[in-house]
Amino acid sequence: MLDTTMQTQLKAYLERLQRPVELVATLDGSATAGELRELLHEIQGLSDKITVREDDTLDVRKPSFLITNPGADIGVRFAGVPLGHEFTSLVLALLQVGGHPSKEAQDLLDQVKNLQGSFHFETYYSLSCHNCPDVVQALNLMSVLNPGITHTAIDGALFQDEVKSREIMGVPTVFLNGEVFGQGRMELAEIVGKIDKGAAARDAAKLNDKAAFDVLIVGGGPAGAAAAVYAARKGIRTGMAAERFGGQVNDTLDIENYISIAHTEGPQFSAALLNHVRQYEVDVMNLQQAKALRPAATEGGLIELELENGAVLKSRSIIVSTGARWRNMNVPGEEQYRTKGVAYCPHCDGPLYKGKRVAVIGGGNSGVEAAIDLAGVVGHVTVVEFMPELKADAVLQKKLRSLPNVDIILNAQTTEVLGDGSKVTGLAYKDRTNDEARQLELEGIFVQIGLLPNTDWIRETVACNRFGEIEIDARGQTSVPGVFAAGDCTTVPYKQIVVAAGAGATAALSAFDHIIRTTTPA
Repeated sequence: MLDTTMQTQLKAYLERLQRPVELVATLDGSATAGELRELLHEIQGLSDKITVREDDTLDVRKPSFLITNPGADIGVRFAGVPLGHEFTSLVLALLQVGGHPSKEAQDLLDQVKNLQGSFHFETYYSLSCHNCPDVVQALNLMSVLNPGITHTAIDGALFQDEVKSREIMGVPTVFLNGEVFGQGRMELAEIVGKIDKGAAARDAAKLNDKAAFDVLIVGGGPAGAAAAVYAARKGIRTGMAAERFGGQVNDTLDIENYISIAHTEGPQFSAALLNHVRQYEVDVMNLQQAKALRPAATEGGLIELELENGAVLKSRSIIVSTGARWRNMNVPGEEQYRTKGVAYCPHCDGPLYKGKRVAVIGGGNSGVEAAIDLAGVVGHVTVVEFMPELKADAVLQKKLRSLPNVDIILNAQTTEVLGDGSKVTGLAYKDRTNDEARQLELEGIFVQIGLLPNTDWIRETVACNRFGEIEIDARGQTSVPGVFAAGDCTTVPYKQIVVAAGAGATAALSAFDHIIRTTTPA
């Protein structure tokens, strides 16, 4: 199951185990069970602290296995063979059950340990999903820390009957005590906050007590990360309030055009950004959503940033780098069937549509790349493009047209998402050449039609163009003194990671220049 390189790397990790780990397998006669047995025994052979036993009498999913300590009751279970993106989740679970400490903040770990009640989590994932491991790893850690918490990570492609009966059409999907808890990428603090009802108020109180910053960055994508590094290197008090550190980068599978890095994946790039930021004295406040910005009352005064949890942060300068989000079709049925057939991440949710008919809305690079990827998984893909021709690069179009299970419809205006009340059944569109109404029978719709800037909260405060992008000059300065902006939320013409990073550095240097040229009132 594991090649020589992976075995060597895993063996080195397993040397960090501080206490015995027992893998309890519950198997059946399937080929997958045979693969799982082989994997577990390979892992056993890499450490004398790991034992494997089989217990097919347990009333649990088959094939699956529990990671625990001998004689203990730890509820970390995988249903399926956790390879692909979930192999990292398996390694971390082995280490944490084996006593290796987590790198999460100690106050957050204590918060998990102090949760009262019984919480049984189930997460449906796909091996190609790059958002799923964050959720799986967070819930596994909670199960290790608190005996009242259990977690089962389930390969949705393997347990198709459950996926169908529970109407799961997007991953990761999390159930808590049998009820839907959440869907999409979630971090440990976010999950704990949803359970611990008093967490938001405590968090807001701590944020209110913070001293004023010299530079406060709003947003944690490449632009924000670059701004944080450049500001902190100037020796000034730097803070970062981010709704999700990494931003859109977390949802990007392959990155092949960031100079000096030939290839990486979004989550790895995001982690590298965070690691770099943490090399400096930057106060990173994650999972914080901006609500409003209040300009300084006097020249050199403090600018206030209000957060959704009610906290107010103050700073001598602000850099807005809130990025952008996927654009919606804004047609009837889209919101109703979101996660019930309407999806936005082909890499994450594609495996759930194995053998089915799907459509990709959008003929740009993102749409055509999505169609190419999906064509290798689903039964049939139809690319629906509004314009008379595809907008994707020629090399992508050539690849797309070579695939036997792909159709392309041009001059098509999507008018409605069709469904039976619980899931998508089709798509209605208008042929723009003759205004004829037509329909496609489908089971999934992947929307890839561009981005919208995350500026709703600030559009009444700074000047924006008709698209909602913040207007900036060559220095990143907005219409409000002391407020700068960078990245995809601005009027910068090219929405690229490398462009955003450069703009973030520019904004930080401009903010520093603003500070040293502005007298601070007594």
